[in-house]
Amino acid sequence: MAEEKRKEKTENERENLKEFGEVKMEDRIHLISVIGEIEGHECLSANTKTTKYEHVLPQLAAIEDSDEIKGVLVLLNTVGGDVEAGLAIAEMLASLSKPTVSLVLGGSHSIGVPIAVSTDYSFIVATGTMVIHPVRMNGTVIGAPQTYDYFKQMQDRILGFIADHCKAKRERLEELMLDTGMLTKDLGTILVGHQAVEEGIIDEVGGIRDAVARLRKMICTS
Repeated sequence: MAEEKRKEKTENERENLKEFGEVKMEDRIHLISVIGEIEGHECLSANTKTTKYEHVLPQLAAIEDSDEIKGVLVLLNTVGGDVEAGLAIAEMLASLSKPTVSLVLGGSHSIGVPIAVSTDYSFIVATGTMVIHPVRMNGTVIGAPQTYDYFKQMQDRILGFIADHCKAKRERLEELMLDTGMLTKDLGTILVGHQAVEEGIIDEVGGIRDAVARLRKMICTS
């Protein structure tokens, strides 16, 4: 009976890792991965690697309610995606009462930036990148003042959240967002590893060993 339950638990953990990118680690740490494009209210192509916000939000709610889970590790390698969905994930992470640590692997671009800074402490690998740019307008856009006001409000929400959850000043973040000298066909800035730390967006350069060690220390002192 005990062996059957153990096998069932192992199978459930494998399925959760495959379907949702989540797994329970040792020391009651819960791992969440934000990979590919962050999917919002519209379904993306089946060929696109996505993180679905309707999967992540219930996970975070369950983590908050669980007595077994003591800390959360968030791994990011995302090109960005739906702004509303990304901000929803970031707000949920920021409001957790349990210690949280993020680690940027590969990249955390666009709306991935608020998610990366939403945790209590953040890491980025030396080769990791972060792209800060304005909200892009895709599809048909009505050329009315109200439309542009809406996009400006959205950018202000993103800037405000990032500034509230890292050491970078809002004015500097806006400069990086609107820079015209780096991306030839777009506005914005690419920050690599140490640059993200120097700008005060990410706390430290490090890898998985550093992130797990930091989280364990936070759990012990919480």
